[in-house]
Amino acid sequence: MRKLKLVMVGNGMAGCRTLEELIKLAPDMYDITVFGAEPHPNYNRILLSPVLAGEMTVQDIILNDWDWYRDNGITLHAGKTVATIDRINRKVIADDGTEAEYDRLLLATGSTPFILPVPGKDLPGVIAYRDIKDTDEMIDAAAKHKHAVVIGAGLLGLEAANGLALRGMDVTVVHIGEWIMERQMDPTSARMLQKALEAKNMQFRLAASTAELIAGESGRVAAVKFKDGETIPADLVVMAAGIRPNTALAEKAGLHCNRGIVVNDTLQTYDPRIYAVGECANHRGTAYGLVAPLFEQAKVCANHLAMFGIGRYQGSVTSTKLKVTGIDLFSAGDFMGGEGTEDIVLHDPGMGIYKKVVIKENRIVGAVMYGDTADGAWYFQLMKDAQDVHDIRDHLLFGKSHLGDVGHKGANSAASLPDTAEVCGCNGVCKGTIVKAIKTQGLFTLDEVRKHTKASSSCGSCTGLVEQILASTVGGAYTPADSNNKAVCGCTDLSHGEVRKAIRDNKLLTIPQAMHFMEWKTPNGCASCRPALNYYLISTWPHEAQDDPQSRFINERAHANIQKDGTYSVVPRMLGGITTPDELRAIADAADKYKVPTVKVTGGQRIDLLGVKKEDLPLMWADFAKAGMVSGHAYGKSIRTVKTCVGAEHCRFGTQLSMSMGVKLEKMLFGMWSPHKVKLAVSGCPRNCAEAGIKDVGVIGVDSGYELYVAGNGGIKTEVAEFFAKVKTDEEVMEYSGAFLQLYREEGYYLERTVHYVQRVGLDYVKSKVVEDAANRRALHERLLFALQGYKDPWQERTEGALKRPYIPIAVVA
Repeated sequence: MRKLKLVMVGNGMAGCRTLEELIKLAPDMYDITVFGAEPHPNYNRILLSPVLAGEMTVQDIILNDWDWYRDNGITLHAGKTVATIDRINRKVIADDGTEAEYDRLLLATGSTPFILPVPGKDLPGVIAYRDIKDTDEMIDAAAKHKHAVVIGAGLLGLEAANGLALRGMDVTVVHIGEWIMERQMDPTSARMLQKALEAKNMQFRLAASTAELIAGESGRVAAVKFKDGETIPADLVVMAAGIRPNTALAEKAGLHCNRGIVVNDTLQTYDPRIYAVGECANHRGTAYGLVAPLFEQAKVCANHLAMFGIGRYQGSVTSTKLKVTGIDLFSAGDFMGGEGTEDIVLHDPGMGIYKKVVIKENRIVGAVMYGDTADGAWYFQLMKDAQDVHDIRDHLLFGKSHLGDVGHKGANSAASLPDTAEVCGCNGVCKGTIVKAIKTQGLFTLDEVRKHTKASSSCGSCTGLVEQILASTVGGAYTPADSNNKAVCGCTDLSHGEVRKAIRDNKLLTIPQAMHFMEWKTPNGCASCRPALNYYLISTWPHEAQDDPQSRFINERAHANIQKDGTYSVVPRMLGGITTPDELRAIADAADKYKVPTVKVTGGQRIDLLGVKKEDLPLMWADFAKAGMVSGHAYGKSIRTVKTCVGAEHCRFGTQLSMSMGVKLEKMLFGMWSPHKVKLAVSGCPRNCAEAGIKDVGVIGVDSGYELYVAGNGGIKTEVAEFFAKVKTDEEVMEYSGAFLQLYREEGYYLERTVHYVQRVGLDYVKSKVVEDAANRRALHERLLFALQGYKDPWQERTEGALKRPYIPIAVVA
């Protein structure tokens, strides 16, 4: 079968990322030819500033070396500029006459620097700041000359000025605006930044308009003259006054351009055979100049080049991070605010800290901060997710660590950490390892860092810190994934929500059926998507969808917790934490009979038998069945325990029968699978001895009835539960609790705890579905009860023989 021919014009970051994504999806679909105007392989353009500052070398910022092109069969024409696109004969022609035919053409021509149209702009010593050549010229000039003038106090201009100052030049930044970085900062934060940069020996001329560049006796630029007649010395002038999409080639070919090559949501131009990505493209009226949106475009474009036909690029929310060592600055979104917005501001001039969060309709729409940017990524995530911050508004400016994250409380300033600081305790990964991987491997996303370093890939408590390190290393190129639309895994571009919707709308009942319908990229999925798909199927279509045991984690397959030595732990269920002498005797007998080395009381008021051999599991379960005991589900994403205090049954202070209530709840929820494990607690009075305030559902008895709390968590990140409702009767406790959990079961993403589900959708939304809508509450409760009808104890199913085989040891014959 003939391969299609793909030609890419432009060898920059957006284009090459598209090829990387395409090669992953369809490695054999195209013969690929690349034309690059620069004589270099693909490199990380955003790290030119550290190269200029002397903190990195050009070799350090190469993303794809020559071997990458050769290994992937890509023909690279480096140092050749495409002059013509012949759309009739579908070929491109370079300025040296080199031709290449195409079936698909990808334009990634980037942008060109804007050069002020002033006299003297063509003098020697006047350059832009765009590529390695410009950087080399600045480094060379810094070694020979003294005075530098940078025109433009935007992100690029300040980074250039910082680099030149570090190389010993006297640097003056000239800016036409009233304050520096006016597109990324408000006046207050800009003044703080300017003061910090002045301490680094930079001078500023604001509200200054350049009239002319004056040549010296040698013919090289020697001074900058302003419109007010004043002049300042300049041996080097760097134009950093903005960029313009490079559309010359596209316009010459007749493609529709309007401040960029106009593309649709699939990154196609008006000629469907021609795509455009990166700074040259205009998507919905915006041409992006930061890397993160370009990579999002690359992923969608690759998907369509691979002919998967799914995925749309719908625009990006961008953030800014200045890459100047020792200066922490972050901004994102509409940080200036305006009509209908509210500003929450923390300003401490003495400590050099400024934080401003702009809120509209209880959602963050912008943020700017200086001096302490540790929570920048968190604010950005909240903004991208459009999360309701009403409930945390009073703590918002104090940061995420004041909301119960004990994992790195008070120590989450990435920039101040030494390279030896351990970031991921689960996998023993230190900051230096992460930073090195980001720089040497060209990583831009959290998933990429996880893949290459394992940091943040286990318990996830260090995720925020890893994100901060990523943001501080790659600057504005970093953007967190949109939690609401993040793909389930690399096997699909569909998000958890889209997968759930497809299963519900099309009544998909098996994993193969779901994968086929949603055009899964891999034939059998992976360890991430198969358990999620399995859960979504059985929770959406109870009693109809086919459960797939092989798509469950080992603990759920074995119905016991595997321990580090390969043995298992067994936890019989004790409803409400109540047991009997007969049950205790059964447990003691089992411990003796199967030589259980450790018997331990769990935090959930159950008894754990640790160290059980796999082949003994069915025998032990059969013994427990005879004693009337069933699985405690201490292994699954399911109902775990309902913890209780002794309540009004025995306690002098008890106002409600907590043990009785706990037993009722646990019986109702027996066999309930959920996105993540679920724990409940019932306290008989506000003294709250059952610790109901940190459970997924907490019930606290009061004189007039019960107070209900939801979305608590006592694990790695302690989260205090939110007050949900006040009810009077046991029946109402059952209905409200069941309805909340059913809503979570129907809308929660797999491995998403109740706290994160509620944070994602907002407590007000959950209340509107359960507390304020009685009919919907009853319907949710009924759907839960229906789903749990006829559930059989999984231990009993195994001991009855049909599923016993996995527990029979393989016979040793020699």
